[in-house]
Amino acid sequence: MGRRLESLNPFLTEFIENQKMFFVATAMQDGTINLSPKGLDSLRVMDPNRVLWLNLTGSGNETAIHLSHHNRITLMFCAFEGDPMILRLYGKAKVYGPKNANWEEHIGLFPKIAGSRQLVDMEIEKVQTSCGMGVPFMDYKSDRQGLLDWAEQQGDEGLERYWRKKNTTSIDGVKANED
Repeated sequence: MGRRLESLNPFLTEFIENQKMFFVATAMQDGTINLSPKGLDSLRVMDPNRVLWLNLTGSGNETAIHLSHHNRITLMFCAFEGDPMILRLYGKAKVYGPKNANWEEHIGLFPKIAGSRQLVDMEIEKVQTSCGMGVPFMDYKSDRQGLLDWAEQQGDEGLERYWRKKNTTSIDGVKANED
Protein backbone atom coordinates (compact mmCIF):
# COMPACT_ATOMS: atom_id res chain seq x y z
CA MET A 1 0.00 0.00 0.00
CA GLY A 2 0.95 3.65 0.18
CA ARG A 3 4.16 5.05 1.62
CA ARG A 4 5.35 8.57 2.38
CA LEU A 5 8.99 9.46 1.88
CA GLU A 6 11.10 12.59 1.99
CA SER A 7 12.92 11.87 -1.27
CA LEU A 8 13.20 9.52 -4.22
CA ASN A 9 15.06 6.24 -3.84
CA PRO A 10 16.71 4.25 -6.68
CA PHE A 11 13.57 2.12 -7.24
CA LEU A 12 11.33 5.20 -7.63
CA THR A 13 13.88 6.96 -9.83
CA GLU A 14 13.93 3.96 -12.16
CA PHE A 15 10.11 3.89 -12.14
CA ILE A 16 10.03 7.55 -13.23
CA GLU A 17 12.62 6.99 -15.95
CA ASN A 18 10.50 4.15 -17.40
CA GLN A 19 7.26 6.15 -17.65
CA LYS A 20 6.05 7.41 -21.02
CA MET A 21 3.90 10.14 -19.49
CA PHE A 22 3.25 12.00 -16.28
CA PHE A 23 0.81 14.60 -15.00
CA VAL A 24 1.51 18.07 -13.59
CA ALA A 25 -0.87 19.95 -11.27
CA THR A 26 -0.52 23.60 -10.23
CA ALA A 27 -2.76 26.22 -8.72
CA MET A 28 -2.52 29.79 -7.55
CA GLN A 29 -4.03 30.85 -4.23
CA ASP A 30 -7.39 31.34 -5.98
CA GLY A 31 -8.72 30.35 -9.37
CA THR A 32 -8.64 27.32 -11.59
CA ILE A 33 -6.48 24.30 -10.79
CA ASN A 34 -4.51 23.15 -13.80
CA LEU A 35 -3.75 19.49 -14.51
CA SER A 36 -1.69 18.73 -17.62
CA PRO A 37 -0.40 15.50 -19.15
CA LYS A 38 3.26 15.56 -20.22
CA GLY A 39 5.17 13.19 -22.43
CA LEU A 40 8.05 12.79 -24.86
CA ASP A 41 11.62 12.70 -23.55
CA SER A 42 11.07 15.71 -21.29
CA LEU A 43 11.88 14.79 -17.67
CA ARG A 44 15.13 14.25 -15.79
CA VAL A 45 15.70 13.18 -12.20
CA MET A 46 18.56 15.40 -11.07
CA ASP A 47 18.89 14.00 -7.54
CA PRO A 48 16.60 12.42 -4.90
CA ASN A 49 14.93 15.79 -4.22
CA ARG A 50 14.98 17.47 -7.60
CA VAL A 51 13.49 16.89 -11.04
CA LEU A 52 13.73 19.03 -14.13
CA TRP A 53 11.46 18.93 -17.12
CA LEU A 54 11.30 20.60 -20.48
CA ASN A 55 7.96 22.34 -20.94
CA LEU A 56 6.89 22.41 -24.58
CA THR A 57 4.60 24.83 -26.37
CA GLY A 58 0.95 24.08 -25.74
CA SER A 59 -2.45 25.63 -26.09
CA GLY A 60 -1.94 27.50 -22.82
CA ASN A 61 0.78 28.34 -20.35
CA GLU A 62 -1.00 27.62 -17.07
CA THR A 63 1.85 25.77 -15.37
CA ALA A 64 4.38 28.58 -15.84
CA ILE A 65 1.91 31.33 -14.98
CA HIS A 66 0.76 29.53 -11.84
CA LEU A 67 4.32 28.86 -10.71
CA SER A 68 5.31 32.50 -11.18
CA HIS A 69 2.61 33.48 -8.66
CA HIS A 70 2.45 30.47 -6.33
CA ASN A 71 5.27 27.94 -6.68
CA ARG A 72 3.57 24.78 -5.37
CA ILE A 73 3.35 21.82 -7.72
CA THR A 74 2.49 18.11 -7.83
CA LEU A 75 3.71 15.56 -10.37
CA MET A 76 1.97 12.19 -10.70
CA PHE A 77 3.17 9.04 -12.44
CA CYS A 78 0.98 5.94 -12.99
CA ALA A 79 2.06 2.42 -13.86
CA PHE A 80 0.09 1.43 -16.97
CA GLU A 81 2.05 -1.82 -17.25
CA GLY A 82 3.70 -4.16 -14.76
CA ASP A 83 3.02 -3.93 -11.04
CA PRO A 84 0.43 -1.34 -10.03
CA MET A 85 1.69 1.92 -8.54
CA ILE A 86 0.95 5.61 -8.41
CA LEU A 87 3.78 7.97 -7.49
CA ARG A 88 3.23 11.59 -6.51
CA LEU A 89 5.95 14.20 -6.03
CA TYR A 90 5.00 17.30 -4.02
CA GLY A 91 7.08 20.43 -3.87
CA LYS A 92 7.95 23.84 -5.17
CA ALA A 93 9.18 24.80 -8.62
CA LYS A 94 10.72 27.62 -10.62
CA VAL A 95 10.38 28.22 -14.34
CA TYR A 96 13.29 29.27 -16.57
CA GLY A 97 12.91 30.61 -20.09
CA PRO A 98 15.53 30.58 -22.86
CA LYS A 99 16.94 33.95 -21.73
CA ASN A 100 17.75 32.64 -18.24
CA ALA A 101 21.24 31.32 -17.35
CA ASN A 102 19.67 28.17 -15.86
CA TRP A 103 18.23 27.37 -19.30
CA GLU A 104 21.69 27.44 -20.84
CA GLU A 105 23.10 25.31 -18.04
CA HIS A 106 20.46 22.55 -18.34
CA ILE A 107 18.95 22.53 -21.84
CA GLY A 108 21.69 20.15 -23.02
CA LEU A 109 20.19 17.41 -20.83
CA PHE A 110 17.30 17.10 -23.29
CA PRO A 111 17.06 16.30 -26.99
CA LYS A 112 16.57 19.32 -29.24
CA ILE A 113 12.78 19.64 -29.55
CA ALA A 114 11.08 22.38 -31.55
CA GLY A 115 8.66 24.32 -29.36
CA SER A 116 10.75 24.03 -26.20
CA ARG A 117 9.74 27.08 -24.18
CA GLN A 118 10.65 26.61 -20.50
CA LEU A 119 12.48 24.45 -18.02
CA VAL A 120 10.60 23.67 -14.83
CA ASP A 121 12.93 22.98 -11.90
CA MET A 122 11.13 21.21 -9.04
CA GLU A 123 12.39 20.83 -5.48
CA ILE A 124 10.74 17.70 -4.08
CA GLU A 125 9.49 18.11 -0.50
CA LYS A 126 7.38 14.94 -0.19
CA VAL A 127 7.05 11.69 -2.10
CA GLN A 128 4.02 9.44 -1.86
CA THR A 129 3.30 6.06 -3.40
CA SER A 130 -0.09 4.37 -3.51
CA CYS A 131 -1.31 1.06 -4.88
CA GLY A 132 -2.69 2.08 -8.29
CA MET A 133 -4.82 -1.06 -8.54
CA GLY A 134 -7.60 0.94 -10.21
CA VAL A 135 -5.31 2.16 -13.02
CA PRO A 136 -5.91 0.18 -16.23
CA PHE A 137 -3.27 -1.65 -18.22
CA MET A 138 -2.49 0.29 -21.37
CA ASP A 139 -0.16 -0.54 -24.24
CA TYR A 140 2.30 2.12 -25.40
CA LYS A 141 2.45 2.41 -29.19
CA SER A 142 4.56 5.51 -29.79
CA ASP A 143 4.87 9.20 -29.06
CA ARG A 144 2.57 11.47 -31.06
CA GLN A 145 4.34 13.57 -33.67
CA GLY A 146 1.68 16.26 -34.19
CA LEU A 147 3.03 18.78 -31.66
CA LEU A 148 6.59 18.30 -32.86
CA ASP A 149 5.65 18.64 -36.53
CA TRP A 150 3.53 21.74 -35.83
CA ALA A 151 6.33 23.43 -33.85
CA GLU A 152 8.88 22.64 -36.59
CA GLN A 153 6.60 24.24 -39.20
CA GLN A 154 6.20 27.40 -37.08
CA GLY A 155 9.91 28.09 -36.84
CA ASP A 156 11.32 30.36 -34.13
CA GLU A 157 9.47 33.49 -35.25
CA GLY A 158 6.16 31.67 -35.61
CA LEU A 159 6.50 30.14 -32.16
CA GLU A 160 7.23 33.53 -30.61
CA ARG A 161 4.12 34.98 -32.30
CA TYR A 162 2.08 32.04 -31.02
CA TRP A 163 3.41 32.49 -27.47
CA ARG A 164 2.50 36.20 -27.53
CA LYS A 165 -0.99 35.40 -28.84
CA LYS A 166 -1.88 32.27 -26.84
CA ASN A 167 0.52 31.92 -23.89
CA THR A 168 0.60 35.29 -22.10
CA THR A 169 -2.55 35.03 -19.98
CA SER A 170 -3.92 32.19 -17.86
CA ILE A 171 -7.44 30.82 -18.13
CA ASP A 172 -8.28 33.10 -15.16
CA GLY A 173 -6.83 36.19 -16.86
CA VAL A 174 -3.53 36.31 -14.94
CA LYS A 175 -0.59 37.68 -16.95
CA ALA A 176 2.61 35.67 -17.47
CA ASN A 177 5.92 36.94 -16.13
CA GLU A 178 8.42 37.80 -18.84
CA ASP A 179 11.35 35.52 -18.01
